[in-house]
Amino acid sequence: MPRPLWTGAISFGLVTIPIKVISASEDRSIHFHQFHLSDMGRVRTRKVCDLDGEELSQDEIGKGYEITKDETVPVTDEELDQMPLPTAKAIEIVSFVDAAGIDPVRIADSYYLASGGQVAAKPYTLLRQALERSEKVAVAKFAWHGRERLGMLQVRDEAIVLHVLHWPDEIRSPESLAPKDVELDQNEIEQAVQLTETMAADDISGFRDHYREALEQLIEAKSEGKATPEPAEDTERKSGQVMDLMAALNASVEAAKESRGADEGDATDATVHPMRSRRKAPAKKTAAKKTAAKKTAAKKATAKKTAATRSQERRSAS
Repeated sequence: MPRPLWTGAISFGLVTIPIKVISASEDRSIHFHQFHLSDMGRVRTRKVCDLDGEELSQDEIGKGYEITKDETVPVTDEELDQMPLPTAKAIEIVSFVDAAGIDPVRIADSYYLASGGQVAAKPYTLLRQALERSEKVAVAKFAWHGRERLGMLQVRDEAIVLHVLHWPDEIRSPESLAPKDVELDQNEIEQAVQLTETMAADDISGFRDHYREALEQLIEAKSEGKATPEPAEDTERKSGQVMDLMAALNASVEAAKESRGADEGDATDATVHPMRSRRKAPAKKTAAKKTAAKKTAAKKATAKKTAATRSQERRSAS
């Protein structure tokens, strides 16, 4: 279990639930150091005063708000600690709303809330089941890193998750970003909808970070003195290339169908690509037609033979 980032309590009406905050995600990115190209010496970021050029320790560094270029108002940690923060040690639930009412753009980081000991087990479970049965999420206030924040409590499996939310005034308006005066053909819209249906998936758990995997292979090869992996085939579209929209949609739908068929084939351990099986279908029809033609020819030949035999019998009788 990761180390708790914060300890406190959930305030749920008159109910208090001791909890521990644990990060719900981890950084799996590969990080690089900077170094001097000529001698491989490490290049570090140092905190230096602009006025005297002296390198400073953390104890010598304070906080301040810059009013103008030449005027900064210092603010001490003691002054920040005295600020009125009623949510300093509690996640205070202020309302319950439908999850659909929370704009995903407002969600920042996510954290698991673990119950703080056996005394918290019952109220923790109570809140979790209340959220599940009501099918709602809890909106809460809490203080962290010297500022009050807004959050959303939601159930994930058997745990409660805290999603940190941006305040409403922190979200920029996208009103000026949408293109104006664009005309679309109805067929283009229908084909775009078909593309979304073709590319639909039940979940996204199967996606992988291919860039990180390739980077790991590169680092491993270089560290062992081996040849670096061959670069992947460049499949990127040429930037700025103008394509016929309908043609691009049609090609995208066909590519998505073929890709989905390949994925289904892998899932069933099939050795033949589904697209190929569809191409073979006309061959089966052709073979069936040939068989039917042979049967028809045989019937005609039998009928001719029978007719000839009867004609010969009539001549002999006369």
